[in-house]
Amino acid sequence: MTEPILPALDEKRRRIQSIETGFGLLKVLVDSGQPMMLRDLATRAGMSSAKAHPYLVSFTNVGLVQQAPATGLYELGPFALQMGLVSLQSQNPLKIALPVVQAWASRIGHTLGVAVLGSHGPTMVHISEASYPVHVNMRCGTVMSMLHTATGHVFAAWLPPEVARHYIEREAGDSAVVTSISPLRPAPKALTAMLEKIREQGVAQALGNPLPGIDALSVPVFDHSGHIVLALTSLGPSTLFDASLDSPILAQLRQCASSISHQLGWRDPLDRPSL
Repeated sequence: MTEPILPALDEKRRRIQSIETGFGLLKVLVDSGQPMMLRDLATRAGMSSAKAHPYLVSFTNVGLVQQAPATGLYELGPFALQMGLVSLQSQNPLKIALPVVQAWASRIGHTLGVAVLGSHGPTMVHISEASYPVHVNMRCGTVMSMLHTATGHVFAAWLPPEVARHYIEREAGDSAVVTSISPLRPAPKALTAMLEKIREQGVAQALGNPLPGIDALSVPVFDHSGHIVLALTSLGPSTLFDASLDSPILAQLRQCASSISHQLGWRDPLDRPSL
């Protein structure tokens, strides 16, 4: 009996080219974030207005695009909104983050942790260990101080002030919270200035704190509404770990966080192209 001929493993799956072509128009509308003229929309999608128009008519018929009668400008339609809302409701930030973190951990080359805001404070829920031994008191389930760790500083900087204040107050005297060897509480003005600086720089640095000889960098991950949902923290011995603001480690950490944030629907207004 003749064996059936199976398709090659590397053979491309069947696809509909016109759908992929039309997708370019939808992507331009998403990237612009505002209504557009047919001419500008087509140009940015790399096609002529005559070619773009039939796609837009079809997208309008199914609700993916709508055209304002008064101006003739095109924008995303009601069904596109429904798709986005369903997608956002089904997202789990940690589930989305872990594959990205695991892929980036080897590039960063140092211990890389993911923290969420738990009932006691910023809590480590995943750690990708460095290839070299690092003796730190940070394991899954470890609660990080809001005042004395880079991870905590990130949450303190981007959480609503009243929420951050709640966690700062509750960690006092909690032996489960990893804090500094000299856990002196910063003065209110000093704390405010530090958090403002962290927001401006987009990163929290910890140099020899809470553990002497260990430096760390931590950055936020945002959801579609711009709220912090995770913190990514990388750390290592100060002799090996470059915690400066222009370090390659920070650049890679930011790229990792940005990738996760974008998958969660967050878009930095500065990334939007101008018309």
